[in-house]
Amino acid sequence: MIKPDSLIFDLDGTLWDALDTYLASWNEGTKVENLNRKFTREDLHYVMGWERTKVLDHLFPGFAKERQEEIYHTINESRRRLMPELGGVLYDGVREGLIKLSEKYKLFIVSNCPANLIVEFMKWADLEPYITDEMAHGVNSMPKHHNIKLLVDKYNLINPVYIGDTEWDCLETRKAGLPFVLFTYGFGTTDDYDLKFDDFHSFTEYFMNV
Repeated sequence: MIKPDSLIFDLDGTLWDALDTYLASWNEGTKVENLNRKFTREDLHYVMGWERTKVLDHLFPGFAKERQEEIYHTINESRRRLMPELGGVLYDGVREGLIKLSEKYKLFIVSNCPANLIVEFMKWADLEPYITDEMAHGVNSMPKHHNIKLLVDKYNLINPVYIGDTEWDCLETRKAGLPFVLFTYGFGTTDDYDLKFDDFHSFTEYFMNV
């Protein structure tokens, strides 16, 4: 692998697990919308990392697009209220690792999550000073490879690397023309990767010494 000048991270399944907070948000939102539907952690785990329209079509089949978006808006209003209190579970070594890595690399987060969620994560984890920039699918509804390239172009990155946990992450990384690093502890897996790590500590050690 070429020595990188920047590290671009996925969020869910890579830096933290906030499924329980998402679940509370979805079930509160559907209750507000008077829907007779209660989601499980497994329901949301299955769609983690998907783009919004695919998630909504899977979880609300048969609903008009406008209605799906209304429900999704309500769910996200619930999340914005719950997130500062409930947060998520940072994977072991993430916070100290990102702080250390920021001394050597520009750090970014690109996720298929709703608008503002990455900012909520950074505030909750007190990581704002260490992340150069972020981009969420919810901002422009564009594919992950497009949003990766937006940051690459904006910051004139020469040798960026994308780090994620699913086959979808890998496919989008390849479309963006970047090396892909896999974390094996996340929500998915793939056999296509340039490097893989079982924990954030070993990842940090490797990239601090590469």
